[in-house]
Amino acid sequence: MTAALGAGAVAVGAMAFGGLSGSAGAAEANLVRNAGFESGLNGWTCSAGSGTTVSSPVHGGTAALKATPTGSDHARCAQTVTVRPDSQYELSAWVQGSYVYLGASGTGTTDVSTWTPGTSGWQRLNTSFTTGPHTTSVTVHTHGWYGQNAYHVDDVALTGPGGDPGEPDPQPPAAPGAPTVGATTSSSVTLNWNAVDGATGYTVHRDGTRALSVQGTSATVTGLAAATTYEFRVSAVNGAGESAKSAPVTATTDRTGDGGGPGTGVPKHAVTGYWQNFDNGARVQKLREVRDQYDIIAVSFADSTARTGEITFNLDPALGYSSVQEFKDDIAARQADGKKVIISVGGEKGNVIVNDSASAARFADSAHRLMEEYGFDGVDIDLEHGIDSTWLTQALRSLSAKAGPSMVLTMAPQTIDMQSTSTEYFKLALNVKDILTVVNMQYYNSGSMLGCDNEVYSQGSVDFLTALACIQLEGGLDPSQVGLGTPASTRGAGSGYVDPSVVNAALDCLARGTRCGSFKPARTYPGIRGAMTWSTNWDALNGNRWSDAVGPHVHSLP
Repeated sequence: MTAALGAGAVAVGAMAFGGLSGSAGAAEANLVRNAGFESGLNGWTCSAGSGTTVSSPVHGGTAALKATPTGSDHARCAQTVTVRPDSQYELSAWVQGSYVYLGASGTGTTDVSTWTPGTSGWQRLNTSFTTGPHTTSVTVHTHGWYGQNAYHVDDVALTGPGGDPGEPDPQPPAAPGAPTVGATTSSSVTLNWNAVDGATGYTVHRDGTRALSVQGTSATVTGLAAATTYEFRVSAVNGAGESAKSAPVTATTDRTGDGGGPGTGVPKHAVTGYWQNFDNGARVQKLREVRDQYDIIAVSFADSTARTGEITFNLDPALGYSSVQEFKDDIAARQADGKKVIISVGGEKGNVIVNDSASAARFADSAHRLMEEYGFDGVDIDLEHGIDSTWLTQALRSLSAKAGPSMVLTMAPQTIDMQSTSTEYFKLALNVKDILTVVNMQYYNSGSMLGCDNEVYSQGSVDFLTALACIQLEGGLDPSQVGLGTPASTRGAGSGYVDPSVVNAALDCLARGTRCGSFKPARTYPGIRGAMTWSTNWDALNGNRWSDAVGPHVHSLP
């Protein structure tokens, strides 16, 4: 599954769902250290402190591994093992529980993984691989799945030629550089740092005490006191040990009650509609004509200027407004109706680049000017030509500081952008989670994609909507920050249109656990925000069929 949440359906081909042929001799020694966990977790690194050893159940000896996934961590435990290049290896382990995975990465050829959907007793998983011409170590790993129960592993075995005895013993990695501070709330601090060669995980230390362990290069430390300054350091770990700690960085949590949360005034369950500032054959509308079922109206789109990062807005004469002031009056009138009107940045042809501190500042300054000039309630990020999460995070935080906590911030990434928390779009969403209103992913113009259960789903089905939404819901976003984006008609997108009844079924599946297809999430998300469509104009041309069906259903969610 780790590979499955990487970069789309093509990753499935690299998955091995059963043993591969091999010829490692039965007499060869087991290369895994502490293979039966008789010495606790010595030699093993488990993500987010998820692993421990237990005396029951065990397969052999007196101990076994127990690892417990959470909603945002799949409890990966790993060990780096010295191997030889161009050699064949057999990997096996005895496992117990649901959705237990065993694999090897860094093979230099094809990384492998095998899994079991569930067993009440011990079951042996096995696979094999061949190392590449320059491979001297591989990482053996096991993990469960997000939100599932704890799993158990015992008697892990990797057999094949041992590492070159002439090579030096593995060494702990170097210390990471000082982390940088990302998002802060009254009870949490997000940290980011650069990767260290040879590291299989990292440990975050708060005021000299271990706070948590992670695999990636970012972490959010929670459970902090409001308006308090903390010191953080990071160390890198691998199978040989732990590095020295990084240089320290300090961060101060926010005061309690510093505002009303992201997008104050947006309904608990909301419908977003994009309004076209151009005529492309859909119904030309004035803002006053947008249906009342829409809670957030995203004016599409802002325009880029010659200055990198800067945006402006040009009202299209084709819409029939007599003046810019009439358009501004429409914005104010919709806001008086309880609607949020925001400016969308990007789209298919929009190319706004934020790639350094200067362009980040220009984006924040120009977006804030548009909010003040037109009365926009916030911004929508719909960039489809690549983003840099570091600098766009800086830009959005600067804009939020200027606009205040009531700013509405939405996003509309493509499906490929949200397949993994390592993608720039997903990292951006998590970086600004405390000021983020909703992510309305575009479930169209996509093709097949992997769901959170590692199965491939084709667009245009209830399973496509629910299984892909599950990745965001289990990857760190709050249910209130997840919406389902679909076309309002067959003409609204090149592919991926679904009948409004399918949108409603997917919402019921996620919120209530009913009307699901073949995929049913392990739990329900009654707080899911709602749905989005492209566009209010295509909806109007289609007799408002989408908003008439989806709008009331969203507003009736629990």
